[in-house]
Amino acid sequence: MLKTFSYTAAAVALTATTALAGSLAEPTPEPTIAYAPAPAATPDWTGGYVGAQIGYADVGTTAAGVEGDGVIGGLTAGYDFDMGNWVAGVGIDYDWADVDLAGAANLENVLRVKARGGYKMGDGLLYATAGYANAYTDTLGDSDGYFVGAGYEQRVTSSFNIGAEVLYHEFADFNGSGIDVDATTIQLRGTYRF
Repeated sequence: MLKTFSYTAAAVALTATTALAGSLAEPTPEPTIAYAPAPAATPDWTGGYVGAQIGYADVGTTAAGVEGDGVIGGLTAGYDFDMGNWVAGVGIDYDWADVDLAGAANLENVLRVKARGGYKMGDGLLYATAGYANAYTDTLGDSDGYFVGAGYEQRVTSSFNIGAEVLYHEFADFNGSGIDVDATTIQLRGTYRF
């Protein structure tokens, strides 16, 4: 009887040990859910902006020896329309200058009314621009003309951008003087967007 009890106790112990040890089969791993990260959102360029710019102006004329260069800078404002990958806008610039044209005249300010269109590149905007320009000199008065150019603007924060712009201006027969004037400007810009 003692022998039977020993066999029974051993069988119970072996069964309990096997039950606690679990199955001999490999456990099935939990399924892994793969996901693609959402693409980075590009900023919305729709809205107005105001800012300031400063740079360099190189002015030439058809009059022999009448040319000059110097600092130019002023204010800018405008409004952009975001159309997906493309941005279009309108704006106005007013720059003050003190460019001596070999003593014959002094370029004092330039007004521009502009249109621009560009392509979004991440947080940046590469654009072309063109429009109406008016230049004022101290001795020849003022004259109407046009400008064309290109620029790049980069978002620094959601409301502040920095950029650079290169413009070529032409004023034919400046204020009836018979002198054609051209100017190239390179400016750095900072704008607050709202």
